[in-house]
Amino acid sequence: MKTEEPGIFQRLLNGEAVPFSDSEYFKIVEACNDTRKLLIQLNNEPDAIEIRKLLSQIMAFKVDATTTIFPPFQINYGRNTKIGKNVFINFDCTFLDLGGITIEDNVMIAPKVSLLTEGHPVSINDRQTLSVGKINIKKNAWIGANATILPGVTIGENSVVAAGAVVSKDVPDNTIVGGVPAKYIKSIE
Repeated sequence: MKTEEPGIFQRLLNGEAVPFSDSEYFKIVEACNDTRKLLIQLNNEPDAIEIRKLLSQIMAFKVDATTTIFPPFQINYGRNTKIGKNVFINFDCTFLDLGGITIEDNVMIAPKVSLLTEGHPVSINDRQTLSVGKINIKKNAWIGANATILPGVTIGENSVVAAGAVVSKDVPDNTIVGGVPAKYIKSIE
């Protein structure tokens, strides 16, 4: 019996780098186009309940009624993002989620935050490859305005990422980080 190979989206969730020449790469483009159609509706919708319904459609799970998102909002795929309860996402955030994003309960995300699970190798010969790393934002974290979280990063429980920070390494629980690249500022008592 032949075992079926995992599809491109599962391969990405598994952390596999995928070259643009991959025979399934077209599926990413098609899925992102489908998501963009729903985003046009979401970003023009004034009603919070309808916004949550559209977000649930994009993410393929029911977003909890305690979660609030203020458009405009951008996400390239959507189905690899999971959002907990009582999450607040402010205006102008961008999520690239092919590598997987988990946002746990009670997280606050300020305006213009970017959660980027995707990147490319630096080598010129390999640059036409999509590389990924999961982002996990733990309970009660607060991500400040215009912060960027890069692939493979976990933001610890109760932690704070200062405005404008670029986070390329894990942040421990109960910690404040800031700067470019983000560095330890202090512990939260």
